[in-house]
Amino acid sequence: MGEFKTGSIRAGELTFHYLEAGSGPLVLCLHGFPDHARSFRFQLPALAKAGFRAVAPYLRGYAPTGVPPNGRYQMAELAKDAVALVEALSPNEPAFIFGHDWGAAATYGAAHIAPRRIRKIATAAVPHGPQVLQAIVTSYPQMRRSWYMFMFQMPTAETAVSFNDFEFLDRLWADWSPGWTLASEEMAALKDTFGKPGVLEAALAYYRHMFNPAFQAPELADLQSKMMSEAISVPCLYVHGERDGCIGAETMAGMEAGFPKGLKKVLVADAGHFVHQEKPERVNEELIAFFKS
Repeated sequence: MGEFKTGSIRAGELTFHYLEAGSGPLVLCLHGFPDHARSFRFQLPALAKAGFRAVAPYLRGYAPTGVPPNGRYQMAELAKDAVALVEALSPNEPAFIFGHDWGAAATYGAAHIAPRRIRKIATAAVPHGPQVLQAIVTSYPQMRRSWYMFMFQMPTAETAVSFNDFEFLDRLWADWSPGWTLASEEMAALKDTFGKPGVLEAALAYYRHMFNPAFQAPELADLQSKMMSEAISVPCLYVHGERDGCIGAETMAGMEAGFPKGLKKVLVADAGHFVHQEKPERVNEELIAFFKS
């Protein structure tokens, strides 16, 4: 599993560790939950071959990247991390970002904060727009899919997720990508990441900071609000698996309103939440064509 170059860089208040491949314009690849940088093992070589420098960092709290000294995991902080990484890795020219799940949320936020530093964005599995949060609180099918978010607010969540060698992760991946199984060596690598000190607590903190105002920094309230409500002035490619068991494909509806500079939506049949791993050739083809167009 050592097929990628590894590196680390100081960005903002953290040293981020990453996997990378290729040289050329930067494509920053941001992972989600429950995941890590190897999420993009199919994208890194394809992007490198297409003439890009593809870099997949471990997000804040995901070892070997450190735990933030201020203990913050709210969405605005993730967006600021993405911008800091673009500044550090590509100081002289704008970059591209591809984000999946939490990485998608960070990508939208980064495009808000620094549109001049980002050429285009591509996101997968989490749409942008008020309809997503609305679905979590008003749509019964989406509430059922989002049960884990509410469970993660409980003090028992760490015990439940880590029980029996993180069996919870096996079950969640199976629910979210029905009919597809992550290779056993990749699941072992993922569990190894989650077994490192502080990672599980950090990963759950993303959800706790999302729902609990007590965890949200008052000085980030304005940015957080703008990220959720304002249009994004960067072109976007959005990819969603038709069988996504985490976020329903119906939440894509109405996304266009948030992208005045253009939005291309791609619904991938026979794929679930981890669409970029399930159908890598299709996703890579869309990504490269979009970034090069």
